[in-house]
Amino acid sequence: MMARPGPLRILYHHRTAASDGMRVHIEEVVGALRARGHIVKVVGPGAAHPDAPRRLEASVERLRRHLPAAAFELLELLYNIPAWFRLSREAARFRPDILYERHNLFLLAGLLVKWRRRIPMMLEVNAPLASERARFGGLRLRALSHWCEGLLWRHSDVVLPVTEVLARHVARLRGTDSGVHVVPNGARLDLAPPAAAAAAIRARLGLPDNALILGFVGFVRAWHGLEWALEALHSLPAHVHLLIVGDGPARPELESRAAQMGIGGRVRFCGNVAHRDIAAHMQLFDIALQTASVPYASPLKLFEYMALSRAILAPDQPNIREILQDGLDALLFAPANRPSFLAALTRLCGDSALRQRLGDGARRTVEEVPLTWAHNALRIEMLARRLSEARACDLPIGAAASSSGTSGR
Repeated sequence: MMARPGPLRILYHHRTAASDGMRVHIEEVVGALRARGHIVKVVGPGAAHPDAPRRLEASVERLRRHLPAAAFELLELLYNIPAWFRLSREAARFRPDILYERHNLFLLAGLLVKWRRRIPMMLEVNAPLASERARFGGLRLRALSHWCEGLLWRHSDVVLPVTEVLARHVARLRGTDSGVHVVPNGARLDLAPPAAAAAAIRARLGLPDNALILGFVGFVRAWHGLEWALEALHSLPAHVHLLIVGDGPARPELESRAAQMGIGGRVRFCGNVAHRDIAAHMQLFDIALQTASVPYASPLKLFEYMALSRAILAPDQPNIREILQDGLDALLFAPANRPSFLAALTRLCGDSALRQRLGDGARRTVEEVPLTWAHNALRIEMLARRLSEARACDLPIGAAASSSGTSGR
């Protein structure tokens, strides 16, 4: 057997002041790379203090609420000054083989350090943030945001979008698919918690032993379509309950709507739950709901549902079909089509054998594709080694990543 090459020194840079799925993604990628023996130095908000992300997230949200949007965006741009000094200092001390960055809007410090120190750069892209924030976040400095995003996407040596849909968008902007490699989100195969943990949550929430539970995990937004699940309870048997794990701006309206419909006793809102406890909540789900998705996303919770063998109901759209196959490991419904959603949900509620088959198929897909953090780390390692070797041989770095690739189906 060929000897495994030595460990890579990876400088991981981000600007994520959040404690949600973004933070989970960072921790899982870093953990999987370290498990492969690589030396990873993380530079970003709260990197040195485990409790810092939640405090930082609250501080950032206060600024976002109280500052005009353009002023907040200028602060994001000015963040590059301290980020440059911190990242440049760490690069000099750590002497990385690779700079790996999680894309964020207006974040250019990593690119500047790449140019200054001639370090190969890999850019993880989870969303077209300039377009996303223009649509959902009230973005004001639109031209500047698109310029910054384009600069990053074009000049990173390797770009790692999370879906094929997003990869096509990145390739169009770069003018080539060279160096564009799809690395979706993933799951851990050891995700399942002890059965007692789920049983304790069921008892605490007062869920009947015979309840068939529809479950949702995520940030509760108006466009997530959870009102469909609420209204479906009216036409479903009385033992069907809805469990919502997460918080967000749409929660008060959903709670009020459930009370008005007289189904408040069949709906549980758990609020924000620490990620270490989410799997135990998911274990309660007989049917895991992905009621809506933006067209380019790789929803983290889908992979976790799959790893836990949950029966999944999700919209039939290209980015979801990169992960799931209708009738094999999920039941898919026509996007934004309430009758299609209700028909599929009613079918799942009435067919326990179908739920079992889809759940087993979902777990099998995670294992066989595979859709795991460990596999993602292996792909990142392979790409990073090509870049590192090209740099060591003084070859054009871009030639080391000349073909696009996927880990999809």
